[in-house]
Amino acid sequence: MIRTVEPQAYASPPVLAAYRYCEAVTGQQARNFAYGIRLLPAPKRRAMSALYAFSRRVDDIGDGTLDREVKVARLEDTRELLARIRRGAVDEDDTDPVAVALAHAAERFPIPLGGLDELIDGVQMDVRGATYETWEDLKVYCRCVAGAIGRLSLGVFGTEPGARGAERAPEYADTLGLALQLTNILRDVREDAVGGRTYLPADDLAKFGCSAGFAAPTPPEGSDFTGLVHFEVRRARALFAEGYRLLPMLDRRSGACVAAMAGIYRRLLDRIERDPDAVLRGRVSLPGREKAYVAVRGLSGLDARHLNRRTVRRRA
Repeated sequence: MIRTVEPQAYASPPVLAAYRYCEAVTGQQARNFAYGIRLLPAPKRRAMSALYAFSRRVDDIGDGTLDREVKVARLEDTRELLARIRRGAVDEDDTDPVAVALAHAAERFPIPLGGLDELIDGVQMDVRGATYETWEDLKVYCRCVAGAIGRLSLGVFGTEPGARGAERAPEYADTLGLALQLTNILRDVREDAVGGRTYLPADDLAKFGCSAGFAAPTPPEGSDFTGLVHFEVRRARALFAEGYRLLPMLDRRSGACVAAMAGIYRRLLDRIERDPDAVLRGRVSLPGREKAYVAVRGLSGLDARHLNRRTVRRRA
């Protein structure tokens, strides 16, 4: 069982200011993530914002326009900053608000900070221009950039005392991260291709005649692009089904947070499945009102209760 360490009510003004900065970053830049963490109590919401702000910094280095050598150097600087946080060497009056907030969160919650090293490893794979022959290869990348975020978040959420199977919670959190990342890859397949990146496994692309890539807003000539998308959607759905086993292990508001974030991505997956070519025409997204509905549904506990009923039926 992963217990949440209850943070002390008091935080100094510099720490609160650092958290406010991270929450502002999250609110401005997290299209889907912010809908989930709004459902958390303040200490967990602040900690999750600190995790997001640090992760966003790493992602922005990888996605930016700097030369490869500069990106590598900046990623290593970020890794050294993480090492300082791990050593407890970041003071409250440090000039880096993200470092201050993350250091404070890591003191109060059992956050496995090594997951952020994994994130840096994954972004370094992007900087190197890595491609993936098989799903097993791609899973390594997805575990770095998304599965690790699931495990980091679980450090903030904790698991409920007495939750059955709680020893597998990190595994489920990791798998849910893979589901979200694969959905991201499908959604962004055209944008990534324009940026010179290909994430879908080469084996899958060859199987469906899509090895030519997605530089055009239409499927490659003679390909079965719809078949490729439906194949990857089924894979993502299986990952969601496995990862959702985490929900009954969480307290109500943490479960609502996870259900909201995952629910938004599952609805994106539904849209992609209905109209596969849409991902080649532009970015598929949900309107704000639909995201809000998913968040309310998560807070109501509908997803967790539904999962519990399915689990009971399987055991029966």
